[in-house]
Amino acid sequence: MATEVAWLSTHIAMYPLGLVEEKAREEAERHNLDGLPPVQRGLLMGDVEAAGTPIILIHGVVDNRSVFTLLRRGLRKRGFGRIVSLNYSMFTEDIRHVAGRLSELIESVVRETGYERVHVIGHSMGGLIGRYYTQVLNGDRRVHTLVTLGTPHSGTLPAWLVPHPISRQMRPRSEIVEELDRPAPSCRTRFVAMWSDLDVMIMPKRNARIIHPDLNARNVFFRGVGHMSLPVDGRVVHEISTTLAHLDHDGTILAAGTTSINSSAGRPRTDASVPQPRRSSGRYTTVG
Repeated sequence: MATEVAWLSTHIAMYPLGLVEEKAREEAERHNLDGLPPVQRGLLMGDVEAAGTPIILIHGVVDNRSVFTLLRRGLRKRGFGRIVSLNYSMFTEDIRHVAGRLSELIESVVRETGYERVHVIGHSMGGLIGRYYTQVLNGDRRVHTLVTLGTPHSGTLPAWLVPHPISRQMRPRSEIVEELDRPAPSCRTRFVAMWSDLDVMIMPKRNARIIHPDLNARNVFFRGVGHMSLPVDGRVVHEISTTLAHLDHDGTILAAGTTSINSSAGRPRTDASVPQPRRSSGRYTTVG
């Protein structure tokens, strides 16, 4: 709880910086390893496609991209080079509308980078936005892996306390939750749901898991991490980095001029932590 309070105080101080719209930065492709620390060298040498695959960050309700400051830094230190944030406002947008904006952003990133698929990391409601795009708007053709942090996949009881349209979408048995519970037999995205026993925003706690018979999902439990601390906890950052560093390849070209991620197709999968196809009602991992 002390860590949660300390991070919340820091985040409040950083919040105004997150209101400024993120500027696009030119990311130069690396052709050598000069000047890189050992960890970044390792990822680039082991899988240059994993290092280059774009990562989209989506914050939660009443928040902005500043919540990912430490996670973004951690991912960059580990060798991931393309990280983009999506800002939105709870006062003018809802889950469906932001999911449409996410679609536009991802299509733009695909055109600019040449990568046919991306990874998405969503904190709290941001995870619902990513899942709605992936599962309902056919975004699985673009999203390779969706990681959610403290996301109310089955709704959360505290949402009943807030009389706001966007809160109604996060209540148990809401229209959004029911849409995500529908069959999705052709969804090929890999899902990783990270949840904790100290997340006071998700009640009951188990609602932060993904339990769906058609989805390739893995649920990772972290002991002693608060809701706002999930994006900054070292164990969480390590789990995300490890997950995204292990790509499986399908080779499908989805847009003209893009680079296939199939160049390493056929190599054996040796990492037992990578979820295996298909199907699962929810794999479980405990950390801490």
